Parts: sequence; C-alpha cells; structure tokens
Amino acid sequence: MPRFDANLDYLFLEQDGLPARIAAAAKAGFKGVEMLRPYATPAAELGAALVAAGVEAVLINSPTDPDKGTMGHAALPGAEAIFEAEIAQALDYASAIGAGRIHVLSGRIDPASAPARDTLIANLRRAAPEAQRRGITLLIEPLNGRDQPGYFLNRAEQGAEIVAAVGHPAVRLQFDCYHTQVQQGDVLRRLEGVLDLVGHIQIAGPPARVSPDRGEVNYPWLLAEIDALGYGGWIGFEYRCPEGTAAGLAWAAPYGIRAG
Repeated sequence: MPRFDANLDYLFLEQDGLPARIAAAAKAGFKGVEMLRPYATPAAELGAALVAAGVEAVLINSPTDPDKGTMGHAALPGAEAIFEAEIAQALDYASAIGAGRIHVLSGRIDPASAPARDTLIANLRRAAPEAQRRGITLLIEPLNGRDQPGYFLNRAEQGAEIVAAVGHPAVRLQFDCYHTQVQQGDVLRRLEGVLDLVGHIQIAGPPARVSPDRGEVNYPWLLAEIDALGYGGWIGFEYRCPEGTAAGLAWAAPYGIRAG
C-alpha cells in the first residue's frame, strides 16, 4: 500500500494557514505533508502543529521568490553564495520541524549547459555532508518545460545522472509522475530506470495537473506497479482541486484518504 502525503500548497487551501491545513490533512487520513514555501510560518508554530496532528513533515522546498520568478540557484554558475545561504536556511528550517527531505531548486538555465551541470554537482557535494549529519536527504526534481520554461532539470535521466555523479547517499532524485508524463511520457519505464536513485515520488493528473482520476494516466494501475517494484517511500499528492479539496480527494477513498 502506498504511503501518501498531502502537498499543502495545493490541497486544503480552504484552510487559512499551514497549521490549519496540517490539521485538516490529518483529519483526512494523511500521515505526512509536504510544503513548498513554509518559511513565512515560524518553525516553532509549524512544528507544534505537526506534533499536535501526529503528522510527519515529509518535504520542504529550498527557498525561492515566486514574485520574482526565481526557481533556485543550485545550478547557476556565479550564484554559489546565494545557494549557500538558501541551503543553510532550508537545513535549519527542516531540522526545526523535523522534515526529512529538502527539494533543492536548481534554477533557470539551459539544460544543455555543462557549467550548470558542474555547478549543481559541486553545490550538492558541498551541502550533502551537513544534510546527512542532520538526517536530511537533498532531492533534485526534473520539471517539465511547459509549466517551468527554462528550468535546468527537465528529464528523469538527466536528474538521475547528476545524482549518480554526486555520489552521496544524502542526495536523491525526486520523481514527479506528472512532470515526467508532460515532458517525456512512458512514466513507468522511466521510473523503473531510475528507481534505485529515487527518494520521493509525486503524482497529479496530466495535462491539467488535477486529481489523478481525471487525467491521461491510469493511476490505480501505475500505483499498483510502483508497489510491485518495491518502492516504500512517500508519494505526494501535488495537484490542483478547482472543485474543492474534498472532491479532489474522492478518488483516493480506497487508499484510506477521506475529506469532507
């Protein structure tokens, strides 16, 4: 049976603030949550909400500024000092709330750039020992070029090659089935090819990034196949619910998830 977590930047938006969304996720049956931009909420407040709800902080993103269109600096040559500050903030915040994973945002630069690849590898190698000391895994995630034009990582194999090149157990691949389907297709075969390096999986229904029962991927079949592959990690629900969270979670009732 998959272990599902709720992305609180997409689900339970009817609730005001992350602590209230954590409580709602727990009530719906989730044992874990992930958060893209938690930093505006004091870590002590968020940590208390997680403990009260009995919910694990599965994942946070490294800091970014959506108003400026930034998507991180880990792969940007010349921005190493900015990356150092971002990863330090992320590690401190993750440690304070007990989050076990940080999605390290690479930034916007030509995916074919060799200097960008080398910069990302070097930055991850420097950050990995401290992450490991704190019990935190650093993740990199390929994103599709339609939703995130110009983002450095855009293919599963590219991400896996970089993780392998870093060669540190605290650095893993975040495999998003939605992004992979939009960018490349053939989701299961691509996942099989990189599974040994995967530290987290996310799902949504393409092409509109809605609930998995409404898109072009047969998720009941795919989730059963992922189970059969022996994946034991978390699978994040990272999708929009224009009809409301309760309706957007109805498909997951057979997995013990309920809302409303």
